[in-house]
Amino acid sequence: MIAKDRIALRRLIEERLKDSRAAADPKTAVPAGFAARDIDSIRSYFPASPTAAAVLVPIVDHDSGLTVLLTQRASHLKNHAGQVSFPGGRIEPTDLNPVEAALRETQEEIGLTREHITFAGYLEPQLVLSGYWVTPVVSFVQPGFELKLDRREVDAAFEVPLSFILDPANHRARERQLGPISVQVYDLPYEGHNIWGATAGMLMSLYRLLRAE
Repeated sequence: MIAKDRIALRRLIEERLKDSRAAADPKTAVPAGFAARDIDSIRSYFPASPTAAAVLVPIVDHDSGLTVLLTQRASHLKNHAGQVSFPGGRIEPTDLNPVEAALRETQEEIGLTREHITFAGYLEPQLVLSGYWVTPVVSFVQPGFELKLDRREVDAAFEVPLSFILDPANHRARERQLGPISVQVYDLPYEGHNIWGATAGMLMSLYRLLRAE
């Protein structure tokens, strides 16, 4: 049973992530957004040498409850145009670690600066079909920030209650064709937004982490 009280839920997240470490090997990454039953059968569809990336999973700590801050990627982008995503991107040689990469990308994309952000830990790394292996950096965000979207990359930003994400009634399983095989993926539709793909996969990873006894 996942705690519903804001303070208890925050403490649970902190407890479950306190010993997490950033993975150094892309072989430890799991295909993002796919059901566990399909993981082994689809690994061959992912690049053998993916590029390292990091995203921020920003959990906003409102008095009224925790929310997750998400972005809608710009519609003109070559990759993942219009999709719901977390702020983040490629880890550059100048980034000391995935946290620094996620913080840098977040400030560049949506103007959220690090003084509002408290690092909590890492989710399991995720493989993305576009050629990346992604480290999700979970952090708490103090309200009072002002977003400044880079319209070259982001069309919009919005928040989803964490309680909505953690309710299995809101997880929509569907079949997707990947080459000759049919695989199961998950969507999380919310107020006109469809959260799917790698972003849904990372949120499902958070859900499984918090659900575990």
